Amino acid sequence: MPPRSRAGETAASLKKPKGRKKKDNGPRLEVRRIHRRDLNRVWEFLKLSFREVNAETVEYQRPRSKKRFLEVYEEEGVDQLLFEIDGAIVAYAECTHEVGTDNWINPRYFDKRDMRPLYVDELAVHPEWHGRGVGGYVLDQLHHLARVRGLNTLVLEVAENNENALSWYRKRGFRKLDAAIFMAVNVEIEPELLPPRPLKTPAVAGTAPAAPKDGAGE
Repeated sequence: MPPRSRAGETAASLKKPKGRKKKDNGPRLEVRRIHRRDLNRVWEFLKLSFREVNAETVEYQRPRSKKRFLEVYEEEGVDQLLFEIDGAIVAYAECTHEVGTDNWINPRYFDKRDMRPLYVDELAVHPEWHGRGVGGYVLDQLHHLARVRGLNTLVLEVAENNENALSWYRKRGFRKLDAAIFMAVNVEIEPELLPPRPLKTPAVAGTAPAAPKDGAGE
């Protein structure tokens, strides 16, 4: 019989099992719904998150304006989700299951295809947290929200030249539905105001002005 400890356990059972994984002490990502007190700091977060992409696109990718952002908070049927680590905002998502006034979506397109969409109007991740799984958690939350509401599609808008975002979404199963392409052509313009015009040199005092030719001025 193997020796037993005073607690009734064998010596072998007191040994730590091999191969046990160490406890993950990484940051804890949490999600909650936005509160009125969050509005100002979420607005600042959105400006930071979209600063680089907005500098490279014709149409602002979000946020449109602070006025519009504050109006959204008062609207019914809009989910505004805040993702935080130790109280600091690292991501934000905004979605609705109805076509709102902030997009150009044609609902009949989805009706014909038996698609019941959750419209993702905004998805932003803090630049310092890219590549650390934050965006994946946000997307998992949106999938979960769609499932519990009986919706079978996530729909969102991405600028065609936002290559990083396009690549990220494609890797996660998103496909292109339609295309709205901004096109431009150069136009030869004329200034509204005429260029400077040289005037005649004034006559020297005491000299008669030159006579007009061919009866001009008569």
